[in-house]
Amino acid sequence: QVQLVESGGGSVQAGGSLRLSCAASGYIYSIGRYTRNMGWFRQAPGKEREGVAAIASDGSTSYADSVKGRFTISKDNAKNTLYLQMNSLKPEDSAMYYCAAGPGTWGLDEYRYNYWGQGTQVTVSS
Repeated sequence: QVQLVESGGGSVQAGGSLRLSCAASGYIYSIGRYTRNMGWFRQAPGKEREGVAAIASDGSTSYADSVKGRFTISKDNAKNTLYLQMNSLKPEDSAMYYCAAGPGTWGLDEYRYNYWGQGTQVTVSS
């Protein structure tokens, strides 16, 4: 079992920045296996959850077109922590943000991930 806990959400004005963190905990073997590939997803009210950014075990990254050039995903393996640096935030970025972890193939699709956090709210005002 792997537990994921997000933090760093909040309210910010358009153009501002936030840094989300996702701390993984659990059995060392499970963490090593299931956090090889990790991602950030978001869900706004009335909308489906969408992939925002993903990072593979080799450091490769992928981003949704809507956040390219503004968001950066990174991972500190020593701390078992995933990050999402969000710059130039827009009102349309407002959503609940979730981190996810999985051992298999990586990408922006939900089915690739086995474990999910509870989410952290991001609100961007205009």
